[in-house]
Amino acid sequence: MNGQRVWHRWGWPLGGLVMALVVVMLAPQLGFTTGTRAPLWTERPAVSAPAANDGWVRLARELKPAVVNISTKRAPEAPEAQNPFGDDERFNQFFKHFFGNQPRRPSRSLGSGFIINPDGHIVTNHHVVDGATEIKVKLSDGRELTAKVVGRDPKTDLALLKVEATGLPVIPLGSSTELQVGEPVMAIGNPFGLEQTVTTGIVSATGRVIGEGPYDNFIQTDASINPGNSGGPLISTRGQAIGINTAIFTQTGGSVGIGFAIPIDLAKTVVTQLASVGHVVRGYLGVSIQPVTPDLAKSFGLEQSRGALVASVVEGSSAAKAGVKAGDIITEYNGHPVARSEDLPRAVAETPVGHEVPMTVIRDGKPVTLRAAIAKLDEPAAPPTTASKATKDVLGLALQPLERGGLLVRNVQEGSPAANAGLRPGDVITEINRAPVKSVEDVKQAMDKRAKDKPALFLVHRSGASIYIAVV
Repeated sequence: MNGQRVWHRWGWPLGGLVMALVVVMLAPQLGFTTGTRAPLWTERPAVSAPAANDGWVRLARELKPAVVNISTKRAPEAPEAQNPFGDDERFNQFFKHFFGNQPRRPSRSLGSGFIINPDGHIVTNHHVVDGATEIKVKLSDGRELTAKVVGRDPKTDLALLKVEATGLPVIPLGSSTELQVGEPVMAIGNPFGLEQTVTTGIVSATGRVIGEGPYDNFIQTDASINPGNSGGPLISTRGQAIGINTAIFTQTGGSVGIGFAIPIDLAKTVVTQLASVGHVVRGYLGVSIQPVTPDLAKSFGLEQSRGALVASVVEGSSAAKAGVKAGDIITEYNGHPVARSEDLPRAVAETPVGHEVPMTVIRDGKPVTLRAAIAKLDEPAAPPTTASKATKDVLGLALQPLERGGLLVRNVQEGSPAANAGLRPGDVITEINRAPVKSVEDVKQAMDKRAKDKPALFLVHRSGASIYIAVV
């Protein structure tokens, strides 16, 4: 839905004419353009940077009304009734008769979100509303409204909701690009259901990779974040949302001063697509990459550890057509340096489908310039074989054989045995139960031959290292 601008009515004597001329001259600076789509979120100016304590008080008072409490209802779950008599068959029938058919009860969860435009668009985390059959949003004024999901993106853990209301308070979106470590920040949310809770801290780090997927790029903060804070805003001293609180590191279940937020600049791109089409379209290059370690850098003749080392290239992909080869080190993509391997997936994902981009790779110690036409993510380069479909049905894996041996994991179905075991897209399976596998049929036969009471032992190549994974 388009954002709305409120125009004041002016009289039209000489003063009005002068005012009209001023507006026309300053239109570009004020953000008014002709024929362009207004942004979904508010663009009102940021609040000036406040002095220490008084500033936080003012910002909390102004911005708390735009933070909402999200409660969801999920599909009913049957209670797990335990037979207190163990395996004694004499009591099993008795127990099942009286306790085995307990009524199913719907599960509930709580989270946070914040309003980004007056017409009721709300940003939160995907995991807050995932699987919900009913979503309720409680506003700061006590109203409780039913929300619908406009769109969601599991890969970045973002969701966009909509409630039927107008004139709502909003939190303006800032920029996370120039965020500095040590910068003060404030988190607002509903930890443990305690509504409108405010905590403060600093930016502890940026660009954190925590193993949540190919687009990891989190802001780390020591502002206290607890269960129920998910989806709430991380706010700068200018009164703008610069992150969306998403995860914590904890060994106790509560905050230990290590929280993570999705950068708002990443969220803007995702939210814009969610508002337009309800899902996110991403670019796809078709390479499996790994970090360039100091030892690898020496072996490739590099002076420093930089770039993304290509471990494999998907046959028929954009990378293959561009001439990318296994062993290449991608150091520049679309005119921007690739400092770390994690930079490449994000850059490719944000590239428009069909756009041709230049890349610089280091091959045999020398730079080579290539051009790749970016495809759409999850579009297979070739139709899957019957064996591949059968394996996906058994394990939840979409596999592609590699020329150098092993099978590339193209996709892992959520909730499947493979996903539960920890297999990820980009993994290369080289052995199952100590025997090498080179085809999808090899995988199927290995799983058929395994002992039914023992997990299958997978040897997987991931990010330059080999690890064993037990798949039940």
